[in-house]
Amino acid sequence: MGGVIDTIELAGVLVLALPAALAGLELLLVRGETAVGAVLIGLAIALVIVQRRFTLPSDVPAAAAKRVVGAVRVDGDENDDR
Repeated sequence: MGGVIDTIELAGVLVLALPAALAGLELLLVRGETAVGAVLIGLAIALVIVQRRFTLPSDVPAAAAKRVVGAVRVDGDENDDR
């Protein structure tokens, strides 16, 4: 179930990052505004990296729930083997 939640979170971040990256590409390649285009692309990349690598305060309840589910699942598996 953690994979589904992670995928939904990534999709939410990409909703914000992709328009910024596309605008940055247009500014960089079509209009020739390299500074603004590069900044927008960099911000889009940073947004995805921050979401994937760092735990934000809003992620703490979900992380705690994953640990509880994992602990219950492991205990349940051990009891089945007896």
